[in-house]
Amino acid sequence: MEFGPILRALLRNKLGVILIAVQIAFTMTVIVNAIYIINQRGELMSRPSGTDESNLFYIRSIGFGENFNEELTVADDLGRLRQMPGIVDATVINTVPVSNSGSSSGFSLEPGALESIVPSAIYRADHRSLNTMGLELIAGVDFTEADVLTRPQSSNTDADTVIITQALAEELFPEGGAQAAVGQSIYTPSQQAIRVIGVVRQLQAPWTLWPDIENSVISPEIVIDGSSLYLIRTEPGEQDRLMPAVEEMLAASNQQRILRQLRTMSDTREESYRIDSVMTRILSVVIVTLVFITAMGIVGLAVFSINRRRKQIGTRRALGATQGSILRHFLLENAIISGIGVIAGAVLTIAFNIFLVQTFNMPRIGWYYVPAGMLALLLVGQLAVIGPSRAASRITPALATRSV
Repeated sequence: MEFGPILRALLRNKLGVILIAVQIAFTMTVIVNAIYIINQRGELMSRPSGTDESNLFYIRSIGFGENFNEELTVADDLGRLRQMPGIVDATVINTVPVSNSGSSSGFSLEPGALESIVPSAIYRADHRSLNTMGLELIAGVDFTEADVLTRPQSSNTDADTVIITQALAEELFPEGGAQAAVGQSIYTPSQQAIRVIGVVRQLQAPWTLWPDIENSVISPEIVIDGSSLYLIRTEPGEQDRLMPAVEEMLAASNQQRILRQLRTMSDTREESYRIDSVMTRILSVVIVTLVFITAMGIVGLAVFSINRRRKQIGTRRALGATQGSILRHFLLENAIISGIGVIAGAVLTIAFNIFLVQTFNMPRIGWYYVPAGMLALLLVGQLAVIGPSRAASRITPALATRSV
């Protein structure tokens, strides 16, 4: 196949070639970055929290009235909950993972070493928290009831033992990790020493976009502040039955409170990642739309070019050109146009990603996205032009040379 006739044909229709090449470049820039964003958001949304999410739900109890005793109410509620058939365990806790609401602090290995503080989420719960959340203890021991500190919200005294996540242990003790952390003291910003008695494999922080989401600490504390959040783990398949039953039981056991936020952990995850989910759906629609428009543009240019050269194609057929050679001619012609477009698109894709990195602090795109995008759009271009090219290859010499 000679390139001379193809290049001369392209030069006779420079505007159409430029428009299609620009469209391909723009499409590649958008879809490659969009696919990267979709994949990144998908990875974020699929991260496990470390808990038994499918069997967890929670409910908040808010007391009112002069005779309401929160400490006694919490003890009574937990006793009733743990005795209900179908409930594996229950705990009182300050917040739940992936809820986008909670407390955080920082810890260091030396008192007052503010420059080396490692940030971490803080979960305050009783001694049944690990079993309730379904966490895996990989080093050390669990809390005992004697470890639990019950305190008013105004108190600045923290429990003197904690269980931390493996990620936090590896960041605080990079050489020894989980095993090295057990028995060691870590320090709060107020220089209080806290002893690490155990390490769990994973427990995500409440904030889905927090860069230190794997750093969490469980402190054995019950904070008396007028509002108690009960986290409840059920046996598989029992959650839907037990949620209204638990609400009814708590409402009947104490009239001096209101119950709110009866929700599953699955619903909480869905709500917290709703923006990311909507974004991925919108970007998916954009990708499909742009690919369709680009394919239709390629088809339109090919049909226009073929209609202008019907007599030329007929003449070539009369001189012995086969249907295969005509088909290859237009496929190669489109490959050249698409090649120009994807090369320009590669440059624009990288430039746009640099803009996203610098402006929105997004991670840099993987190197393989650009060549994959180039190959994909080249394939789309070839598939789009097959139909018009086959129609051109079937033009007969008699029809093409007939005078109008």
